[in-house]
Amino acid sequence: MGSRLTDSALYAHLWGTEELRAVFDERPRIQGWLDILIELARAQAELGIIPSGAAEAIARGAKVDLLDLGLVARETRRTGHSTLGLIRGLQRILPADAAEWVYYGATVQDLTDSWTAIAIRRVGAVAWRDLRAIERHLLDLAVRYRDTLMAGRTHGQPGAPITFGLKAAGWADEVRRHLDRLREGAPRWLVGQLGDAVGTLAFFGERGPGLRAAFCRRLDLTDPGISWPSARDRPAEFVYVLAMIAATLARIGNEVYELQRPEIGELREPAVPGAVGSITMPHKRNPEASEHLVTLARLVRAQADVMLEAMVQEHERDGRAWKVEWVAFPEACLLTGAALASAERILGGLEVDAEAMRRNLDAARGYLASERVLARLAPALGKHRAQALLQEVLAAGRGSGRSLAEVLAMSPEVVDVVPPEEIRALAEEPDAGSAGAMVETVVERAESARASEPDSWP
Repeated sequence: MGSRLTDSALYAHLWGTEELRAVFDERPRIQGWLDILIELARAQAELGIIPSGAAEAIARGAKVDLLDLGLVARETRRTGHSTLGLIRGLQRILPADAAEWVYYGATVQDLTDSWTAIAIRRVGAVAWRDLRAIERHLLDLAVRYRDTLMAGRTHGQPGAPITFGLKAAGWADEVRRHLDRLREGAPRWLVGQLGDAVGTLAFFGERGPGLRAAFCRRLDLTDPGISWPSARDRPAEFVYVLAMIAATLARIGNEVYELQRPEIGELREPAVPGAVGSITMPHKRNPEASEHLVTLARLVRAQADVMLEAMVQEHERDGRAWKVEWVAFPEACLLTGAALASAERILGGLEVDAEAMRRNLDAARGYLASERVLARLAPALGKHRAQALLQEVLAAGRGSGRSLAEVLAMSPEVVDVVPPEEIRALAEEPDAGSAGAMVETVVERAESARASEPDSWP
């Protein structure tokens, strides 16, 4: 393995998946480039630009296993050109009458941008599949815990009752929007590149547009209609969608991380047989996978910023900006793939402690019903007067150790509006408002979308 931690034999599993390394590792990447050169030659032969025999020879010889990669590397370093080493390595194994037709009229960006679009198709397919699996887990959680009461928290403090079903439905709804983004973005992202030196297709004369159309068709990519070597919005947008996906998964992971605290104990990520939380504190069960989702999201966001920087280009080609994608794009894809795989495992085995949720809710001694009491008092006293009254009454009550019902019953202004028996009902019977109805809306909307959309992307 490589010298980078993300390629480490010990730690690589944390920073990518084998499925996506089969796209971005060097040998499959080179084969991907060779496959593009094969289709370029076939498209050129189809239009009579190069001999058909040369295209057939290129198709037979353009195999990474036949290349002398040592020679390719040496020539790349010697010439200082990104793909001239590859060209010369390929020429070495081709018949003389085919060697001169390799890479005919194409540029580095024609090759690598088309490969990037193909990589987007493969990464997007993984994201689509895994997001739909994650959505399935979340919808099941939302239905199962539709009415399971828990404390809703704001600014890290208990606020008012919600249900865990509402929380899971909120996550599911956000995931569904990412699926929408993937579906909507596919026509913009899956676009080929063939523009020769400065994007004019002048090398191919009047046959240029037809060649580009044939080339893109063979790669199952859309013909852009215009060359785009310095327009980097396509890969930048895709990586920004990945960053948003990773951020959503981090939000979910952060919630599991926080709610797994023993003093809260409402959620736990699934236990991994043989996992060790601490080598010095054997009692610990750390939320390692959940916290790693936050780490991965930070790294993907950093790569997204690099991709955005690459949009600022100069003239018709700018290697200073464009080549940063060579590092940032694969990193973002690998890291997001790791996040998706991890989140699917977490949510597939998430442990929900409904008793702890209710226990924590009850431990507040009714004070989480203050919003409900405020809503009851506001029509009679006015919202702002009622809020000021409750602020005063509840502050005194917290210091005395009394429950909300007890404190409210001691206030003549409150009792004058709300009878004691109603006070007890407001304080002691938690109300999650329209949480259940919103869960049903999200689930129905998502199930309808899932029934009509394909299992695969695009």
